[in-house]
Amino acid sequence: MAARRTTVQDDAFILHHYDWSESSLILDVFTREHGRVVLVAKGAKKPTSNFRPVLLPLQPIRVNYGVGGEQAEVHNLRGAEWLGGHVMPVGDALLSGYYLNELLMRLLARDDPHPVLFAAYAATVAQLADRDLADKQPALRAFELRLLREAGWLPALDTLTQTHAALDADAAYLLVPEVGLRPALDDERLALSGHQWRVLQTLLESDDPAAPATLQAVCAQAGAALRQQLRHLLNYHCGVSTLRIRQMMLDLQNL
Repeated sequence: MAARRTTVQDDAFILHHYDWSESSLILDVFTREHGRVVLVAKGAKKPTSNFRPVLLPLQPIRVNYGVGGEQAEVHNLRGAEWLGGHVMPVGDALLSGYYLNELLMRLLARDDPHPVLFAAYAATVAQLADRDLADKQPALRAFELRLLREAGWLPALDTLTQTHAALDADAAYLLVPEVGLRPALDDERLALSGHQWRVLQTLLESDDPAAPATLQAVCAQAGAALRQQLRHLLNYHCGVSTLRIRQMMLDLQNL
C-alpha cells in the first residue's frame, strides 16, 4: 500500500542551507507548528527559480511542503512566499541572527514544535533588523533564556537547584552548567542577586503582553554578568567551548 502523502503549510524561517546536487538545496527550517524540519528545494539554485529571492535567512516566509509518511526525514518543498515585515539585518546584527540560528540547530530536536519559542524568535529577529535600536544585547539575552527554558536546559531561577531552598533576595548566586543555581563565593563577581533571578523566573512564566519588554529591561540591567553565565550554560549544552558563529565574530574583531 502506498504511503499517504499530505501537504503542510506553515510559517517558517530558514536556519541553514546545504548544497544538494548542482541545482538544489537542503534546508534546515524552523516552523511555527512543526518545529525544525528538513526540506529539499529542487532547482532552487537555478537562475530562473522562484525560490531564489525567497529562501533567505532571518526572513519570515510561509512554506508548503509534502510529507510522505510519518517516517520521512526530508520533505519536498513545493512553495514558499515572503511574508514581509522587516528588512534583512546587517553588520553585527546579521551575525547575531546567525548566532540565534546556530543555537536553534544545536539545541532543538527535529519535529518538536515550539510555537512560543517561534514567536519569540520572530520578535527577536525583527529587533535585530531594527536599525533604530542601538543596543540589541538585551533582546539576545531574553531569547537565550527562553530557548534554554523551552529546550528543558534552564533550571528554576527562584530556588537553589540542589536543595530547592528559596533564594535570599539580597544574596548573590551563580548559574553553573553542572549544578544550576548556587551561592556565589566572595570573589565571584559575575553573580546576580536572588531578587534578580526571581524576577527573571517570574517574567519567563508570565503571560502578560508586557512581560517580554520587561524581561529585556531586566536583562539589560544584569548586563555582562548574565551574558557570561548564559554563554557558559549554552556552550555546555551545545557541547562546544565556543560556538562557530561566535568564533567567527571574534576573528572578525581581531582583524
